[in-house]
Amino acid sequence: MLRSAESHNARATGTDLAFQRCINPSCGATYEARSVRTSCDRCGDLLDVDYDWDRAGLPSRMNEFEAMWSRRHDPVRFSGVWRFHELLPFVPTDQVITVGEGQTLLQQTDAVGKYVGMDAGRLHLQYEGMNPSGSFKDNGMCAAFTHAHMMGAKRAACASTGNTSASLALYCSATQLMKAVIFIGSGKISYGKLSQALDYGALTIQIAGDFDDAMLRVKQITQELGIYLVNSVNPFRLEGQKTIMYRVLEALRWEVPDWIVVPGGNLGNSSAFGKAFMELKQHGLIDRVPRLAVINASGADTLHELVERRGVRWNSGNVDMDPIRAYNDHMDREALRADTIASAIEINRPVNLKKCLRALDFMDGVVRQVSDQEILDAKSRVGAGGFGCEPASAASVAGAKLLRREGVIAPSDRVVCILTGHELKDPTATVAYHTTDQEVFNSVLGSRGVTTANFANRAVPVPNELDDIIKAIRLYS
Repeated sequence: MLRSAESHNARATGTDLAFQRCINPSCGATYEARSVRTSCDRCGDLLDVDYDWDRAGLPSRMNEFEAMWSRRHDPVRFSGVWRFHELLPFVPTDQVITVGEGQTLLQQTDAVGKYVGMDAGRLHLQYEGMNPSGSFKDNGMCAAFTHAHMMGAKRAACASTGNTSASLALYCSATQLMKAVIFIGSGKISYGKLSQALDYGALTIQIAGDFDDAMLRVKQITQELGIYLVNSVNPFRLEGQKTIMYRVLEALRWEVPDWIVVPGGNLGNSSAFGKAFMELKQHGLIDRVPRLAVINASGADTLHELVERRGVRWNSGNVDMDPIRAYNDHMDREALRADTIASAIEINRPVNLKKCLRALDFMDGVVRQVSDQEILDAKSRVGAGGFGCEPASAASVAGAKLLRREGVIAPSDRVVCILTGHELKDPTATVAYHTTDQEVFNSVLGSRGVTTANFANRAVPVPNELDDIIKAIRLYS
């Protein structure tokens, strides 16, 4: 476990600055930061981590964070999350836990931009696959894990499609502070992700069901056994995920982009991004807010169904629950299960729905769905541009392409697509897309409506003869 060399008075930067607040404006109940809860005791709504900002010592300009780069010998300021500690000061810096998360890259790419339909220099990819566990989850996990340790937790649990379990298992094994208990659905996790959880020593519970079933059970188990829950329903998780946006702004020299495009699964990222920009705008650290696009896979499109087809809105916190209940009942009656090659967003009941609705409202957002065919084609273009990503990540690029085709995004807009996970998280999908073996292609992708690999880079079979190999190289290169 790495801790900060800095020393701050806890009354200036500690838990006395932070508290938890119900997101429902008509309720507004508050709770201590040093308490473990995932919902409001009074009304049952989700919670935010909020702060006494007047005492928090905020910077006057965002570029003041650039000074932290000169202090990278300190584990806290090396972290791409805790480098922005002043914007999530729920814990003193000498109690922060980090494994070096957040060393990520914003890459401008004309190769992918051309595919999307953007002008040169306008498309950027925020590559969160560079995190220690290979996905964006480490941004939030270090914050939730820090809070769990503050609370004296000895075990931490999550339901997962793979990335959350890998991240939790990593923090538990790297720090030796807690034991990880992870819940996965049967057949609903890629081997790349499962291998991490197993290798890092997590207790892995595989239940008969999907992610939504696992999420229901992990909530029950954590309450019954007093285990700390680290899924994104935990408000401290989202505090860490806010920093993805801070790093985007940092890479853009503190200029706000026109669009943030993000895959939508459990809706933690979109919720965290909305909170980040609400706070930055409130404090006068930015003068405008980007628009938000949340992209569902068509096989797991609850948010798209509710927002774009059933008209569900934030409505100043007075969310109409009737369409949501009606759609959930419909899924139950029809036994509808999420089904997409983008396993990281294969979720039908997103726990952060209301927070995402709030983010969409504040950021003038839109929601779209894209097919698995569109996702894999976009994924291949991301890879050809030098950044391999898992299928769910490519939903952001496929969504940007769709919005560009619709004219919602202009070719001159500055667009940031979030790549949430590393390519090696799910190599099976990548190999199946590029394979010459039609049986493999059909078994992995055919059931998801993927009919062709439009940008396949297939291996070239040749005899083991020098002349034949030379001919093949000359022919194909």
